[in-house]
Amino acid sequence: MSDHLFSSILELADDHLILGHRLSEWCGHAPTLEEDLSLPNLGLDLLGVATSLYSFASKLDSKCRSDDQLAFGRLEREYKSCLLMEKPNEHFGYTMLKQLYFSTFMEMFWENSLHSKYEDIAAVASKSVKEIAYHIRHSGEWVIRLGDGTKESRNKMLEAIYELHPYTDELFHMSKCSKQCLRDGYLPDRSKLRSSWITRIESIFEEATLPFPTISYFHAGGRDGIHTESMGHLISEMQYLQRAYPGQKW
Repeated sequence: MSDHLFSSILELADDHLILGHRLSEWCGHAPTLEEDLSLPNLGLDLLGVATSLYSFASKLDSKCRSDDQLAFGRLEREYKSCLLMEKPNEHFGYTMLKQLYFSTFMEMFWENSLHSKYEDIAAVASKSVKEIAYHIRHSGEWVIRLGDGTKESRNKMLEAIYELHPYTDELFHMSKCSKQCLRDGYLPDRSKLRSSWITRIESIFEEATLPFPTISYFHAGGRDGIHTESMGHLISEMQYLQRAYPGQKW
């Protein structure tokens, strides 16, 4: 039980950590003062979930690593986050679309985890469902505003869609460990969330007058530790303090 549950929780924790770090990069660089405050706060929500998940994973880790060591002490190939999370911000539209894709998926994931047999997961799900609803509203309103806005903002959103959508399929991927967690009643079936996710995203795109793309090839590899070049740069920045001053505490 410990090994497959540990790996599955690590997948979730890594998704939240990496996306939370990407959101934190907007601090001091957002297009408006309000977003300069909102985006880091969204990132803090994700980091809060990641902290809880790493704490659970630490208890199951055969190597007895702490939550900090799991978050900041692993090599790039040891991270199991989806490729979508590590994609650079590029511009504001990229960030809002990525946030919408992930938040819409995670709301359904947490809703289906509320009655998990693993009590810690159920507790995180109960808290996260409330937070993620705001994330969807915030990012969804921006996608609509930008998609149905000026010619430039619409083109930016189209650019974001055709760049990011090919990375969304990995959200629904069921690893060997997650399949075992499904059988044990710990985590939901990601693959069954796809049709509802598409319906929700299509609805927002329709309001934003944006096309829902047809993708013939999706990118994957993150769950197996095979990442893009962007991940190495992100990790080097994120891990700097822990690498420079190992074991330090606030």
